[in-house]
Amino acid sequence: MEKRRILVTSALPNANGSIHLGHLMEHIQTDIWVRFQRMRGHECIYVCADDTHGTATMLRAEELGTTPEDLIKEVNAEHQSDFRDFLISHDNYGSTHSDENQALSSLIYNRLNEAGQIATKSVDQLYDPEKEMFLADRFIVGSCPKCKSENQYGDNCEVCGATYDATDLIDPVSKISGATPVLKASKHFFFALSNFNEFLGDWTRSGTLQDQVANKLSEWLDAGLQDWDISRDAPYFGFEIPGEPGKYFYVWLDAPIGYMASFQRWCSENNVNFDDFWKKDSDCEVHHFIGKDIVNFHALFWPAMLDTAGFRTPTRVQAHGFVTVDGQKMSKSRGTFINARTYLDHLDPEYLRYYFAAKMSGSVDDLDINLEDFVQRVNSDVVGKVVNIASRCAGFINKQFDGQLSATADNPLLKAFADASDGIAEHYEHGDYGKALREVMALADKANQFIDEHKPWVMIKEEGKRDEVQQVCSDGINFFKGLVTFLKPVLPGLAEKSEAFLNVPTLSWSDAGQPLVNHQINKFKPLMTRIESEKVEAIVSNAKDEAPTDEATETEQAENQWIQFDDFAKIDLRVARIAAAVHVEGADKLLQLTLDLDGETRHVFAGIKAAYHPEDLVGKLTVMVANLAPRKMKFGVSEGMVLAAGPGGEDIYLLEPHDGAKPGMKVS
Repeated sequence: MEKRRILVTSALPNANGSIHLGHLMEHIQTDIWVRFQRMRGHECIYVCADDTHGTATMLRAEELGTTPEDLIKEVNAEHQSDFRDFLISHDNYGSTHSDENQALSSLIYNRLNEAGQIATKSVDQLYDPEKEMFLADRFIVGSCPKCKSENQYGDNCEVCGATYDATDLIDPVSKISGATPVLKASKHFFFALSNFNEFLGDWTRSGTLQDQVANKLSEWLDAGLQDWDISRDAPYFGFEIPGEPGKYFYVWLDAPIGYMASFQRWCSENNVNFDDFWKKDSDCEVHHFIGKDIVNFHALFWPAMLDTAGFRTPTRVQAHGFVTVDGQKMSKSRGTFINARTYLDHLDPEYLRYYFAAKMSGSVDDLDINLEDFVQRVNSDVVGKVVNIASRCAGFINKQFDGQLSATADNPLLKAFADASDGIAEHYEHGDYGKALREVMALADKANQFIDEHKPWVMIKEEGKRDEVQQVCSDGINFFKGLVTFLKPVLPGLAEKSEAFLNVPTLSWSDAGQPLVNHQINKFKPLMTRIESEKVEAIVSNAKDEAPTDEATETEQAENQWIQFDDFAKIDLRVARIAAAVHVEGADKLLQLTLDLDGETRHVFAGIKAAYHPEDLVGKLTVMVANLAPRKMKFGVSEGMVLAAGPGGEDIYLLEPHDGAKPGMKVS
């Protein structure tokens, strides 16, 4: 088999948040493919980086009272730790805010410009007069121009689905300052994507993309591609466009170049020629694993930029769907928007690696995590079928035969393992891990059936059966070795512990069909235990605690924005006196209020720290939701909710009743 040279990437996680199940699904999918290629003897380099640039990073740093550079450095360390603990085998994990990325971004831009593919034109944009900055669509809200629904973003309505320009919003407001935006013109730079319809029409049908993806992109191509705005105005956290002070590369220009930059860093540290992989006539491979929501960037903008700038285009772009939990979008309030570290605090990462792999088909369909099925499948397959073989057979080999396997291995089932190798490998190659694991578990079923039929625990008590017991259990150990070899891309931790138990070097793909004979194994130690349902329940509970309902995802907020009048009528609003107010240790936004409702005391957390000093609140009257169920939060239990209004930050105003109100009085 000819040795392949392969560069592999996963999409870049954003530096504004923690790693969650969606990131993990993609990186596990990628890591399995990478580990499989390495087991086959190919050179396979896996790089990634944090996506750091943009207005959101700048504003988040400002909110936290730090610099964007310090923020992304801290987040990068967290991301690397999470991926490492999930056994993701990145060769280099970098940042788009790097010297390499700045140099490559400038190089590619200059080549695009020299090729006549960069144009400028004046663009009217909404501008925040208080923050003195142009506003991206995500930082503008207003009423939908079609259905009039309030609190919709500047590009589309999540209620009626309409798309529009931000300038079409009714009563637009800046999410940053609360100011009313004004229209202002600015010179912007555009990549002439409209010139690449024919090139991309051919490229998207070249076998580089899944058919579902190519079909979707054909809709864009049939409609005619539009030129792509690649610039943003200061203030902006990113790279300044060469020779254009105050103009910055839009984050999506330098983000994919971050793949190249991360790889270039690895090349410089490992004495590898960068151009071998990225020159136009390269015989190496480049594979991108991405979500279906960013296909347009990777399969339209990216190849057109690369080709124009004199670089090769990707060999393969493998898109996947979203992660759902119990059939629904990940939800903070339901506790199913689960961060990597929350999971790791309770469960072995290989449980999730196996479950994801068992559900992956290489398509762009969404992947659903059914929590009950998760527990049952891992316990049944990995623990009950695979690890169980080793634990059943090792005891006899260790105790009865001093750890020595038989001198022969001619069981017909061993040949079935060898014969299955190519088919399982084909499934891994095409990303159809679910089919691969179904074949592996079918072999595990046959292995367990063989052991059950021969019953070594019975034979050992029968005279003259010792040799047969040794042979049956030796065959069982070899079945286990074959299964672990096939599972190694998915369960590298289990494989490493199994290699120590089997007393063998690192397992390669060809070892699956090579039995151990007259071989000494080591004492068996438990390799993997069953998942306890209580651990899964604890993860969900902790995820709820980490994300109060007022921090629900934007999608969830949109889904839940409508209530019926009867629901509203249930709300019991009452006047309360603030008897005490204190800072909450470790919380950036919260104060803890002790409220007096005419003799009844309630403790409530309120996100008003930026607007009020605790001492200024004592004695004030406010309005609270008195019949809100107590909610356990990260810092304690909140027994209600005070009502406030305003754009946020320092501009939050507690609702204070008029003179004459008394604690406990009902508000209507």
